[in-house]
Amino acid sequence: MKRWFAKSLKRKLSLLILFAVVLPLLSMGIVSYQIATSVTEDKAKQAGMNTLKQMTDKLDFVIQDVENMSIFLIGQRDIQAYLNSKEGDVNSYSQIVGTLWNLSYSKKYILNITITPSNSNPVLFTTTITNSGLQPLLQQYESVYNSATKWWSPLYEIQTSDGPKKVISLVRPIRDVSTFKTLGTLTVSLDQAEIERYLTDAGWESSGFVLLLDQYNRIIAGGDPSWLARTFAEIFPNLGKLESASGVLNEENMEQPHTVLYNQIPRLGWTLIGFIPTEIYQKQNGYVLTVTAVTIVIALLLAMGLVLYFLQWVTKPLTKLTKYLKDLNPEETIPTYEVKSVDEVGLLVHSYNKLSERISRLKDQVQLNEAMKKEADILALQAQINPHFLYNTLSSIHWIALMNKDRQIADMVGALSDFLRFSLNKGEEFCSVQQEISHAQNYAYIQAIRFPDQFEIEFFMDPKMVQTSMLKLLLQPLIENSLIHGIQKKKAKGHIYVHGELRDNQMKFVVEDTGIGMEEAKLRDIQGQVMQANHQLGVRNETVKDLKTVVTSYGLINVHRRLLLHYGAGSGLVVESTLGVGTRISFSIPLEKGEIGQ
Repeated sequence: MKRWFAKSLKRKLSLLILFAVVLPLLSMGIVSYQIATSVTEDKAKQAGMNTLKQMTDKLDFVIQDVENMSIFLIGQRDIQAYLNSKEGDVNSYSQIVGTLWNLSYSKKYILNITITPSNSNPVLFTTTITNSGLQPLLQQYESVYNSATKWWSPLYEIQTSDGPKKVISLVRPIRDVSTFKTLGTLTVSLDQAEIERYLTDAGWESSGFVLLLDQYNRIIAGGDPSWLARTFAEIFPNLGKLESASGVLNEENMEQPHTVLYNQIPRLGWTLIGFIPTEIYQKQNGYVLTVTAVTIVIALLLAMGLVLYFLQWVTKPLTKLTKYLKDLNPEETIPTYEVKSVDEVGLLVHSYNKLSERISRLKDQVQLNEAMKKEADILALQAQINPHFLYNTLSSIHWIALMNKDRQIADMVGALSDFLRFSLNKGEEFCSVQQEISHAQNYAYIQAIRFPDQFEIEFFMDPKMVQTSMLKLLLQPLIENSLIHGIQKKKAKGHIYVHGELRDNQMKFVVEDTGIGMEEAKLRDIQGQVMQANHQLGVRNETVKDLKTVVTSYGLINVHRRLLLHYGAGSGLVVESTLGVGTRISFSIPLEKGEIGQ
C-alpha cells in the first residue's frame, strides 16, 4: 500500500488533502454533537422544571384557597353562634351544613369539611364518615398541632358511605372571635385522587412520573400506589436528602437511569419531584447523532469529489507529461506539450518544451559530429593503408609468380588484391549482391590455400537478386566465424553453405557449417550479446554498465549492429547451433519497392 501511494503524486496529494478535510470535519461533528446533546439535555431539564413550577403554582393555589376558606368558616357568624350555643339549633345546623356542602361541592379537590364542636352539639360534616384515621395522627403529632394555628396532616384513610378514601386534611382550632376561647375544630380534607389527577394531567413525560412529598417527606401522590405514605428515602435511598428548594439529581440505580428534578412548595414545605428517563433525550441525541453523521458523510463525499476533481485538474498536465516521458522513443523527435496555464505547472511544461527542443538540437549535432568523425576515421585509415601502393606491390608479386610459373601463389595474390580493393572501396558502404559474393569467394579461396583439405564451401544465390544493392562486408565475417570456430576445431573435413533467396519482399541470407557447434551456455551467451546490442542501439544515452558489457564474438556483434543501424530491428542476426552438428546464422534485408530488376 505504501509503495502504491509512493508511485503517484495524485494519490499522495489526495490522501493528504482528505486527511486535512476529514479531521476538521470529524472534530467539528464531535463538538457539534456534544453541544447539541448538552443543549438537548438542558432543554429537557428546563422543560421539566417549568412543568414542576406550574404544578407547584396550582397546588399552592389549592392550599391557599383551602386556608382562606378555613379562615372564612372560622369567622362565619352562624358557625360562631352554633358553637357558642349549648343546645344545637336544628335550623342553624341545617343552614350551616348547607353552606359547607355548597363550598365542598363547588371545589372538586375538597372531599369533606367537618366542624367538631367542643360542647355536646352535633358534628357538622358534608360527607358521612364511618371511620377516620385522623384521630391517631392528632395524637401522634399533638405537640405540633397544639403549637400551630393550623396543621396539615400526612396522608391517611377515611371510611365514607362511598367507600374508603385517602385524604390530606387541614386541621385548625375554631376560637371565639371575642374571647379567643376554643369552640371546636375545623377539618378540611383534600381528595388525594384529585391531587393525583393534577400530577397526571400536568403533561409530564409519558414514561416518567411525578411524586408529591409532604412536609415529612412522605409520598402523598404520584408514582406506584404502593409507595403512598412511605418516606422518599425508603423508596429511593441513593438520592439522599434534598438540600435546596429546587435542583437536579441523577438516579442510576433504577431499572432505567432517570434525571430527577425537584421543586418545593414554600407555603407548606411540600415538594414535587419529577423523574425523566434519560432515554427520552438520549433518543433525541441519537437523532442529532444521525443527522450529524449524515451531514458529515455528505460533506465528506462532496469534499472527496471536489478534491479529486481539482487534483485531476491540477495534475492532468503532469500526468500527461509523465506519460510522454515514459513512452519516449530516443530515436524519434521528442514531442512538445501545449501550455494551457501560467502557474507553476505551466512553467514546468514550458521548461519541458524548451528542454525537448534543446535535446533535439543536441541530438542532431551529436549525429552530425559522429558522422563527420566516422568519415574522418575512414579517410585516415585509407590514407594510412595507401591502397595504390598495396595494389602495385601485390600486382608485382602476381607477375613474378606467373613468371616463375607458380600458379597457386599468383591466384592467391590476385584474390588478396581483389579482397583488399573491395574492402577499401573508397569508403563506400553498399555494393551489389554479386560483389558481396565475389568478396566472400576471394576470402574463401585464400583460406582454402592456407588450410588445404580442411573445408569445402558452396554458394547458392537466387539469380534475381545478384544485382540488388546491399550493405557490404556482411557475409565474409560470418564465413570467417564458421571457419575459425566451427570447422578448424573439427578433426574431419567440414562444409560451409552460403544461401541467398528472395522471400516476402526480403533477401534472406544463411551461412551454415558442419562444424563442432556450440554448447548451450555459449549459445545463450552469444544470444544475450545480440539482445544487449539491440538494447544499446535502442537507447540514445548508454549507461556505463552497457558500455562495459563483455563481448566475446566481435565479428558477429559488429555485423549485427551494422544490420540494425541500416535496416532496422527486424534485420538482425539469428544464431542457431547444435553441439556436434553445426551452426546456422541468418539475417534478412528488406527490399525497397521496385528494387529487383533494376
